[in-house]
Amino acid sequence: MEEARAYEELRVGFTAAVSHELRTPLARLLALLETAALPDVDRDGLLAQAREQVEEMSALVDDILFLSELESGREVVALGTTPARPVLDDVRDRLADSAERADVTLVVDAGEARLPLRRRMLQVVVENLLENAIWYAGPGTTITVTVRDGLLEVSDDGRGVEEDDLPRLFERFYRSDRARASRGTGLGLAIVKHVVVSAGGEVDASGGPGRGLRIRCTFPAPSGPF
Repeated sequence: MEEARAYEELRVGFTAAVSHELRTPLARLLALLETAALPDVDRDGLLAQAREQVEEMSALVDDILFLSELESGREVVALGTTPARPVLDDVRDRLADSAERADVTLVVDAGEARLPLRRRMLQVVVENLLENAIWYAGPGTTITVTVRDGLLEVSDDGRGVEEDDLPRLFERFYRSDRARASRGTGLGLAIVKHVVVSAGGEVDASGGPGRGLRIRCTFPAPSGPF
């Protein structure tokens, strides 16, 4: 009964959070459509903004569904090991335009390291960590991805976060006051933590205001040959 009650509380809380997160882009979309009906307005510009809101909602739904698959066990996280460098290079190249717009530099330091994750899961983790850093580190900063066997770390020399926010960064939909004005679904770091923990690893965040942010994922040593 206690487990059922706890699950129900979690389900209700998650549903409420999802509803809240969808309400904001829906309200913006409605306002844009109402404005587009007025005479002498820039409809092309309004349509471009409306598309952004739809894309934001689509990304949120995708993240919710993916997190649900992880929690239900439908997505296998750890199945063998994956050479990290090709995945990191691929994600860096795909995020190059976003990094340029944000005026940040991406650096990859991986060598021949491998990590105990399926390729897709490693890609999900790296992509979410880098997108988080690109959105929040601030212009003129450098974001470094470091991989060693059993270690994945993404760090930046940007503005950082309040130390009180560090323990809550991996909660679903949690955003610091500064981050609330930025794009993002609020689920990226929650997904990172779920993948890493499901693979038997641990994740933690460190840093502070003006000292950047470092997110460190550690994995257990492999029990057999690669």
